[in-house]
Parts: sequence; structure tokens; C-alpha cells
Amino acid sequence: MDLDRFNRLLLESAGVGLALADPESLAIAFANPRFTEWFPSCEDTGSRLDELLVGLDVERMRSRIADDRPYRVELELKANRRTMTVAVDVKRHQGDGSDLLVVECQNITKLKELEYMVESYSKMVERQNRDLRKEKERVEKLLLNIMPRTIYEEWKEFGVTAPQRFDRAAVLMLDFVSSTDMDIAADPPALVAELNDIFTSFDRIVEQFGGERLKTIGDAYMAVCGVPEPGADDPRNIARIALRIVRYLHRRNATQANQWICRIGINAGPVVGSIIGVQKYVYDIFGPGVGLAARLEALAAPMEITLAEDLYDLIRDDVTVHERGEVELKGFGTKRIYTLEGMSDLAISSHDDW
Repeated sequence: MDLDRFNRLLLESAGVGLALADPESLAIAFANPRFTEWFPSCEDTGSRLDELLVGLDVERMRSRIADDRPYRVELELKANRRTMTVAVDVKRHQGDGSDLLVVECQNITKLKELEYMVESYSKMVERQNRDLRKEKERVEKLLLNIMPRTIYEEWKEFGVTAPQRFDRAAVLMLDFVSSTDMDIAADPPALVAELNDIFTSFDRIVEQFGGERLKTIGDAYMAVCGVPEPGADDPRNIARIALRIVRYLHRRNATQANQWICRIGINAGPVVGSIIGVQKYVYDIFGPGVGLAARLEALAAPMEITLAEDLYDLIRDDVTVHERGEVELKGFGTKRIYTLEGMSDLAISSHDDW
């Protein structure tokens, strides 16, 4: 078998489409069966490479070949009633007195389908990861609404939190007077929206002074300073929070139809803080510090803040009060109680301009 015949058999048996074309006219000089199968019109006399390969950039091809570089492009064509993606590689061959373009076409349809599947899968995974991040952020935000961040971080890392004792937590208990008498049947959404707006404002005041809103029960509101990170200024801050809340309600009531009248009790004393529940989590505090604040709230007159001697002894140099005398409090014996009227000049800080 001579070399020319061997080369022709090799071309005819190749799994890729191979063709030879004139560099100037781009006329097809030879095509193997695979190339003819994909481009049947190449059997016509005078068929040209640029006519067969629709989308071929002749100018760019000539430029690259002139620089002795191959020209590569991916084209779509229809063969046997189906669409194929073909990778075309055009090179120049010079030698033995011949000057030809060697055109190699490879069917990469399966490869492109695989690439599309991988890309689609990657996008799906990316979208799922993005959704998971959003869900994680939403859950984290919800959990931070019911527990302090340090408690949440401990719970997230270890799965549990150890109950902690705080010897001088500053607690605020607030309840609204006669709010249940409001005509909730007239416009329940509006009433709930008002309460939500009020509690949101309370939250901002509490956060401004380093406190935490622990929970709301109906129209009752509970906040604390010094949990889970005690500070020397906690007793004064709880007094500042109570005064700002009352001031805020006075200003709001001056411009609103519904009058929200509160009673507030504040106290500093020992409490235990922990996450309560297994399926429905809530961070709560309980102990004498909370119980006395609740008793004092019940004794407060409308739009007044009541405190007992336990807290007053800690902040007496910073506040102005009205003494109300001694009162028998269930579970706490006889206590001297006071109405908080304001903070002294020495205790005024930049926060007081809120």
C-alpha cells in the first residue's frame, strides 16, 4: 500500500470531519465521509468553505493564518434533523509544493450539553446556597429578637446555654393602663400597628442605653440592663430608659387619638437568665429582681415610674424622686418606695437629648 492511499484511508476512517481547501478561493479540494455527512453540499462542484461553515469569520481566519496561528471557532449546524455544535479548527499546510487549508471539525454537542448541565447545576447550587444564607440570616434575626447576642453565640456554638446568675440586674416592667378597653373591634390591624410602633420605639430607647428587650406579653413590656454583660452603669441606665419611655409616650399622646398610658416599675436585684424550652426557644430571666419590679409596676400611678429603696440606694446621687413611704409588698416584706421624677444634672449625658 502506497503512502498516499494509506493517508486517504486514514482520512476516510477518522471520527472527525476533515477537509482540504484552497487558501485563496476557499474552494473545497477534499472532504472525508464524516465531513460530507455533516456538510452534504460539499459534494457539489465549486463548494466553498465560507459557504459551508455559516458563521465563519473569513477576515479573522485569514489574519490568524497569515500570522501562522490556527483559527478556532464553534458553530451550530443541522445534520440528520438534529442540531449539532461543531468545533472547527483551521490550519495552513505548506509543503511538497502544496499550499492548503486543513479544516478539522469535531462534534462537541455532548461536551456542550455536559457543560450546560454543569453550569445549570452550579447555578442551582449557588441559588440554594443563597437561599440557605437568607434563611440562616432570617432565623438568626428571629433568635436575636428573643435572646441577647452573646447568649445566641453560645447556643449556636455549643447547642446549649448554661443558666447564669446576675446579682444586680436592672429590670424594667411596663404595662399599659386600660389598653384592653380600647375598641379593638373597630380596627384591630390599626391598633396592633400602633402597639408595634410603640414597642419598636421602646426597643430603640433600650438599645441606646445598652439594654435588652426580653419580651412582650400582650401590651406588657420587659427590658433589662446588665444581662448578660453586667456594667457599673446598669442601675442608672434603667432609670434613663424609664424616663425616656414616659417622655416618648407624652409626646406621642399629644398628637394621637389613642392615648397610651403606662405604669413602670424598675428595680435592681438578683436574677437567673437562661434559654427556656426545647422546641420553642425563649430567653428569660426570673428571680427576686424581676418579682420586685413587677410588684412596683403594679403600685405605679398612670405615667409614673416606681422604684424601691434597693435601686434608689444605688442611684440616689443621680436622680430626683418623690418619696411615697413604706409599703408591704407580698414576698418582699416592707419596702420604702419612690416615684422617679428625673435625673440630676450630674447624671445627664449626651443620651438625654434623645
